[in-house]
Amino acid sequence: MMFPDAINIYNNYERGIKWLNRYRGCRPIFTCTLGFTDTALIEGISAAGATPQSRRYTALADAEFLLNGITPHPVYPLPPLTVGVSPTVISRAVVKMFDLPVYVFNAGLVAYPSVSTIDLKGKGALCVTTGKALPLGVVMDLYEKGLQWGKTLANQGGDSYLILSECVVAGTTTALAVLTALGIHAQGMINSSHAVCNHGQKWQVVEKGLKNAHFSGSTTPFDIVAGVGDPMQIFVAGVASSASEKVGVMLAGGTQMLAVYALIRAIKKGFYSATNLHNIIVGTTRWVAEDETGDTVGLAKMVGDVPLCATGLDFTKSSYPSLRCYERGFVKEGVGAGGSAIASHLLNTTPEQLMIAIEGILSTFPDATIRQ
Repeated sequence: MMFPDAINIYNNYERGIKWLNRYRGCRPIFTCTLGFTDTALIEGISAAGATPQSRRYTALADAEFLLNGITPHPVYPLPPLTVGVSPTVISRAVVKMFDLPVYVFNAGLVAYPSVSTIDLKGKGALCVTTGKALPLGVVMDLYEKGLQWGKTLANQGGDSYLILSECVVAGTTTALAVLTALGIHAQGMINSSHAVCNHGQKWQVVEKGLKNAHFSGSTTPFDIVAGVGDPMQIFVAGVASSASEKVGVMLAGGTQMLAVYALIRAIKKGFYSATNLHNIIVGTTRWVAEDETGDTVGLAKMVGDVPLCATGLDFTKSSYPSLRCYERGFVKEGVGAGGSAIASHLLNTTPEQLMIAIEGILSTFPDATIRQ
């Protein structure tokens, strides 16, 4: 193993180690695609914001912090979580440490971001239960824009790679819906921001959505996203598909990005054959990969041959309770936390050094409750 204690590979080791070795020492382009689904407003569906109202603005706050870090008067302060602190502090630490180029895409939100983003003219999704999450025209437009941006970013990436991250509250529920509609039996395997995944609640939502969507044998991957998906999924699928023709792509996230990978595979079969799946990996945290209340590794095997990699970042010895709670299963992932951490390891930063950098950011928070 070339990366002892820093990066673990849980699926397709051979392809994973080849990808990691190829991009060792490379400075990636970091992207984060923001999206919203009304599914986030269901009581208790997600812990990424303590209340349904606060979850409306989680993506806006995470994007502002990712780009600006700590400011005296944020437009969208990081929302108080039930437990812990937003994973955007991890991504922010890496972006700042290596001065990574960052692109933030607005695929569909409830309000306009306070920071510079690329507006894709998308739309927030209706709740999965409706079976009519997004207009098909919006889905197709986001996909086409994804293909265009994939080519643009690949040209800028040169010999390096892209990190494609996301921030969509309740995105693991839309992931379950899309995976199920694609024929992958993911029930009980998805992760969540809760310490113990709320599988029953997610499945009730998904079951209702699939029933209302009235999918048939001629249903396309685009129809599936329109029925039960979210705007991030199809845009990132487009970016990864075209970018993979030239550069490495790390889908930075857990089960949400496994759903995106499943979409990419389905689209490749009938709509975009040029996708190079060998250039794509999924990068996450060990809190996701080793979460006993889900089965990310099993899901990766079901989705296909994608390498599933995870950072060895460990907060057990952190002096901050808001970080130590990650070790108890809270939060786990988001805003490319795992992918950015893996990128730091490929640039010779140890998990211990990364934790110190993250703690350095937390130490300057004016709001003491965020640190606890």
